[in-house]
Amino acid sequence: MTAVGQVTRPLRVALLVGSARDGRLAPDVAGWFARVTAHRDDLVLDVVDVAEHPLPASLDAADPRAAALRPRLAGAEAYVVVVPEYNRSVPGPLKTLIDSFQSEWEAKPVGFVGYGLGMAGGVRAIEHLRQIFAEFHCVGMKDVVTFPRVLEHYDADGNFPAEPEGAEAAAKLMLDQLLWWAAALREAKSLRPYNAP
Repeated sequence: MTAVGQVTRPLRVALLVGSARDGRLAPDVAGWFARVTAHRDDLVLDVVDVAEHPLPASLDAADPRAAALRPRLAGAEAYVVVVPEYNRSVPGPLKTLIDSFQSEWEAKPVGFVGYGLGMAGGVRAIEHLRQIFAEFHCVGMKDVVTFPRVLEHYDADGNFPAEPEGAEAAAKLMLDQLLWWAAALREAKSLRPYNAP
């Protein structure tokens, strides 16, 4: 790396798909986001879906399911969370995923893609996630992507989103910030390892 923000190899970003409910819309939102990132050569995306990785409520770090997921989360240099707003907060399986790990999150940036059935568009869930990830010494991105009244973002054929231009612009803004922080933290940690107090 020659300067902050100039990367010599793509940054590793984990996309956390945060809903496991039947009938969930998370795969549509996450699929759209993955397609947006596919046009960039400065990142490599790894999709981690909570529905495919159920973790024990005991938060047992030695549980085989947590142990299998640990290298993927630890190897990520940044995260993006796709989160629906359930009862003004985050889904339980997503909170369990976050709480099942500790050092894997530290000193890394986090971006947010929220959606909901109402006008809030996942903003309240995102604000809760900001507080949660701050506890792990993460840097939350200021700009986010939201889909208020998410059902209105499908076209007559069920394609999501119906009008992608605005969403893509918001995603680019958030990703540009995320990757700046990821590159800066990659460089900083190569000079001095981060040790959480």
